[in-house]
Amino acid sequence: MIVRLFGLAALAWCLGFAAFMLMLPEPLAPNTTDAIVVPTGGAGRIDRGIALLRARQARRMLVTGVAPGVRPIDLAREYKVPVALFSCCIDLGADAVDTRSNAEETAAWVKTHGYRTVRLVTSDWHVPRARMELAAAMGPGVQVLGDGVPSTPRLGTLVNEYNKLILRRVALWLGVGA
Repeated sequence: MIVRLFGLAALAWCLGFAAFMLMLPEPLAPNTTDAIVVPTGGAGRIDRGIALLRARQARRMLVTGVAPGVRPIDLAREYKVPVALFSCCIDLGADAVDTRSNAEETAAWVKTHGYRTVRLVTSDWHVPRARMELAAAMGPGVQVLGDGVPSTPRLGTLVNEYNKLILRRVALWLGVGA
């Protein structure tokens, strides 16, 4: 009986992991939202956010999880954009250190600005968990659209992210750390 339960659990995990890999989000089609949120940590995320902002797909952008001491001029130079774009339209959040604190920092920023729609720009493999965390932090009044930045993660990264997604989803269902 115990062997069958473990076998069933392993089969469920494998099927879930296959679905997770097959349904990695792609970049969204043009769709205007109130704001763009970009958690740091993956290649192409900030580039995509800036391109969307320049295409007027949102009014403002938050880059959350920026290292302490990083200034707008530093990012303007690195991404080859005018500092004026940061002055008018890009905020830097330096309080977050992980996905959950990215969501908390973003929720406070969204509430301050009164936004109702947010485009979450992050690596394709990170979208499901980051979107879940963000939706949990903000509640039902804000729509979160996941915009996956294509990447080529290693299998270990995907397995790790899938396990984090499962564990965090269970924790949220149980009301732990919500």
